Amino acid sequence: MHSSSNCVHFYVIGTIEIILKCKIALLKFLYDYILTTCLFLKLCRQMDYKAIAQKTVQEVLGYTQDTSGWKVVKISLIICGFLFPFEKKITVSSKASRKFHGNLYRVEGIIPESAAKLSDFLYQTGERVTWDKSLQVYDMVHRIDSDTFICHTITQSFAMGSISPRDFIDLVYIKRYEGNMNIISSKSVDFPEYPPSSNYIRGYNHPCGFVCSPMKENPAYSKLVMFVQTEMRGKLSPSIIEKTMPSNLVNFILNAKGGIKAHKTPTGRGFHHNSHS
Repeated sequence: MHSSSNCVHFYVIGTIEIILKCKIALLKFLYDYILTTCLFLKLCRQMDYKAIAQKTVQEVLGYTQDTSGWKVVKISLIICGFLFPFEKKITVSSKASRKFHGNLYRVEGIIPESAAKLSDFLYQTGERVTWDKSLQVYDMVHRIDSDTFICHTITQSFAMGSISPRDFIDLVYIKRYEGNMNIISSKSVDFPEYPPSSNYIRGYNHPCGFVCSPMKENPAYSKLVMFVQTEMRGKLSPSIIEKTMPSNLVNFILNAKGGIKAHKTPTGRGFHHNSHS
């Protein structure tokens, strides 16, 4: 009788151990499965962002080659300071966007900096709000690789407060071409980590970008061409946007010039330059 009870005891203990080991193995399997699935989904999302970025930069490049249908809506002449003649004009043109019921704007100006340093300067998130007076916030919230990242932007109000601040989640991509031409493209994307907030109207940027290329007359100067097609959303009259956008774009070029000047060192060697592959 004593031997029989021992057998039952060992049987029960053995069964419990087997069940526990199975549970542990199952839990480990589920953990590994969930972790692998999450990593796979993250990789897929990264690949999707890269595909969107590469498509966007090609669209911006296409805008540079599109010469038809543009209408000049503003020309700003800089009449103060000791500037070279070719540096004195900022031109804003527009045409109907094919992406939404609004305009695609093209802004052209000359910046006293090399194309490589200018392109680095324009996307540096830590410095942007120090010179870009149109923004409250410009933060990198996710880096995909050395040339691709996601930024969260909050604008200032415009038009004497009639256009309230907007926030944007944009995929930014830097593409470097032969001949020292650089394109910084951006396009709004969904990013679950930063859902729309009740504090701001979430705007949407259709393919936008900066195109920086060296001046043939003087490679120390760059031609900056900026393409903007922003869907402000909210209850806004299109006429308000059309009236305020050209001046805001001119101000951006002027602010960029002022920012470049402020970041120059006393020796004239310029600011820190980040190289990318």
